[in-house]
Amino acid sequence: MITLEDVDKSYRTRHGHKQILSDISCVIPDGTNLGLFGVNGAGKSTLMRLIAGTEEPDHGRIRRSRRVSFPLGFSGTFAGSLSGRENATFMARIYGASTSYVVDFAEDFAEIGDYFDMPVASYSSGMNGRLAFGVSLAIDFEVYLVDEVTAVGDYLFQEKCRIALKDRFAYADVIMISHSLETIQQYCNRGAVLHNGTIAFYDTVDAAYRAHLGNMKVVA
Repeated sequence: MITLEDVDKSYRTRHGHKQILSDISCVIPDGTNLGLFGVNGAGKSTLMRLIAGTEEPDHGRIRRSRRVSFPLGFSGTFAGSLSGRENATFMARIYGASTSYVVDFAEDFAEIGDYFDMPVASYSSGMNGRLAFGVSLAIDFEVYLVDEVTAVGDYLFQEKCRIALKDRFAYADVIMISHSLETIQQYCNRGAVLHNGTIAFYDTVDAAYRAHLGNMKVVA
């Protein structure tokens, strides 16, 4: 279970502080595969990073009773000056996993060849996503955070990712961001919409998507 209690988050801009999330309190129960919708800038990726713990809220508290992954697709996951191999080793040590298993699994899964031993800063966004998927799937997480990376690579690699995630869902949940309704429908059983700093939950993905479309019309 993931619990957010009175969570606020803002960022400083040249025009002052921009409030992203405002006083959010909610519970994401175990067994929930959640698709997260929202217009660009609504705070979806910010919420993902807060849930992962890669960022802290300005105010409030986030509790996690299960082992949560880093956000797949978050460009800040890896150190750019380190190679893919070195980053995989580092992540394995952080999460207490076997370094040899994580490195071998990530190298095989990512399919980036010699780039695995080159600095991540030289990677394309697609290669970064491949590495993130490989490292994350090599570690035994109970909740996977997926941010727009199921479309990484060609069809064969996408299918490989789909099968790997489906295998994990025998024991793990997912919180997913995607602009593709079809993708969310494929992986998720509930939906949520971020709008004006708040979050609303829906019993179905379709209901959440309809609410999201309504918000887009209001913004337009």
